[in-house]
This record gives sequence, C-alpha cells and structure tokens, in this order.
Amino acid sequence: MRALYFDGRELKLVDEYSLTRRGEALIKVSLAGICGTDLEILKGYGGFRGVLGHEFVGIVEESSNPALIGERVVGEINVGCNTCEFCRKGLMRHCPTRTVLGIRGRDGSFAEYLTLPEQNLHIVPDNVNDTQAVFTEPLAAAYEVLEQVQVEPSWKVAVLGDGRLGILIAQVLAPLVAQLDVYGRHDRKLDILRELGINALKEASNTASHSYDLVVEATGREKGFGQAVELVKPRGTVILKSTIAQTYQLDLSAVVVNEVRIVGSRCGPFKPALNALARNVVKVEKLVDDVYRLDSYENAFKQASSSETLKVLIKP
Repeated sequence: MRALYFDGRELKLVDEYSLTRRGEALIKVSLAGICGTDLEILKGYGGFRGVLGHEFVGIVEESSNPALIGERVVGEINVGCNTCEFCRKGLMRHCPTRTVLGIRGRDGSFAEYLTLPEQNLHIVPDNVNDTQAVFTEPLAAAYEVLEQVQVEPSWKVAVLGDGRLGILIAQVLAPLVAQLDVYGRHDRKLDILRELGINALKEASNTASHSYDLVVEATGREKGFGQAVELVKPRGTVILKSTIAQTYQLDLSAVVVNEVRIVGSRCGPFKPALNALARNVVKVEKLVDDVYRLDSYENAFKQASSSETLKVLIKP
C-alpha cells in the first residue's frame, strides 16, 4: 500500500509499505486530517518514526467481528495493554506500554490502510459525513475539558487560540457558561468564530488580567501558558492543550501566589463527539481549507503549516 512515512528527518511517500500488525481490524482510510501534533512530530516532538496521522474515517474491510465489516468507523488512537491499572480504569491513554496511532510505536492514518483493535472503533452515524467524521478525534479532545473540570454556568471562560482545536473547544463550552471569549491573532479565523455566535477578540490584553474562572490554552505557542496564567483568576483553572516540540522556560511564581490549578489535557471521549456531530451542535465544515491526495502531500503539509490555515485533509 501507499503511505506517508517519517524517518525522523524527512517525510516520504512510500509506494510499497506493509502493515505488520495482525489480529486487529483492517480499515481502508477514506479521509485523514493533518493535526498540529503531526507538524510538531516533523520538528522532533516525541521521536516518532513511522506512518504519520491519527485523525481519520474509514471502512472496515477485515475484522474478527463480522458485524463490523463494511461499517464506516473512526478510531480512538491509544492502544493499551488491557491489564495495567490505567487500562482497567479505561484510561488507555496513560498505559505505560501504550502505542498511539501515528504518534507512538504504531503506524497511522496517512496511508491507504491502517489497523486498530476492534475495541477502539466507533461506528459513524449515517447522518455524519466523512468531512465531519474526520473531526471526531480533535472534537473528543475538546470534550475532555468537561471530563476534567466541573464547569459552572456562572463562569467566565477564555479560550486562547483561534485554530481548529480552539474553535472546537469554544463550540463545546459556549452553551454551558455565562461568558466565553476566544482570543486569537487571525482575522479570518476570528470571523469564523463570530459567524458561529462566539465572542472573538484579537489577542489578550492586560485589561482582562485575572478575570476568568477557566482559561483553556490552545495556542500551540510557547507564550500561551504565560498568557493563560495572566488571564485566570486566583484559584481559577488553566487547562493546557498545546504540545510543542521545543523546550522553553516557565515562570511559575504567579501559579503559586494565585493558587492556580493547572490541568494537562489530551485525548477525550468519542461518544459525545460523535453525538454532537450527529446533532449538528458543533459545526466543522468551515474549518476545512483543502483536501489533497497522497501524491500532493508536500503541498498539503506546506498549507497545513501556514498560520492562516485551519484544517487540511488527505484523501488516500
């Protein structure tokens, strides 16, 4: 099969790539999304070698469960051992020996086929099209905020970052709180937020210092953490979503003095994400900038790397 393989230095299109895992469902990839994590991996994040990609929708062609064959599915990206304390709690994302689709020890979705255990798969509702379905994984990451924090209706909430994840998080949180503001740097992206009925502002200013009960940092930039700490109230909560390849220094004195709660946040639950897409309460179509074939991967990644881009999809 054809696949985009990263050797640690260069991303290449391989025409004759073989899947090595057996005993898992075989999925023909219909559509896959380029994520910020993919771009960071190309800069050295995580030390991954293999086929990139973890956001996808596809058709099951082989499975030990006959009922799955022919079904359109998305898949949770963490594969655990099923025996450790985290796996027993359903937290495969924290299994010490986990593999992660296209990120850690497991080939990903920028290929004609991929494999995943049947337990990781979710059938896509008929009224969710492929373009919507490919957003399930990042939308699940947005819903993880609600798993980690008991959001109060009276809260003021800020989302830092007007990228694809920031826009998804804003759509999840806006109906649940008294006030939600998204701070960003890109006029086009801020306009999309406004079209969705969400208050969008150019960057954070000092006038908003220490005024939010909850701040979700999704900038993908080193400065995002400092901005979040500046905005959050004493004893408020900052949720960190960005994964960045570079190392950088943090001043934690304000966190200590203001007794700020810091929460790291990664993957999330697929069921509420699919439900939201099926009910059309989260809208994703305007987030897609372009769709490329595998042959045009260089152009796809070039466009995805632009700060003006929201989402680029790959169709194997």
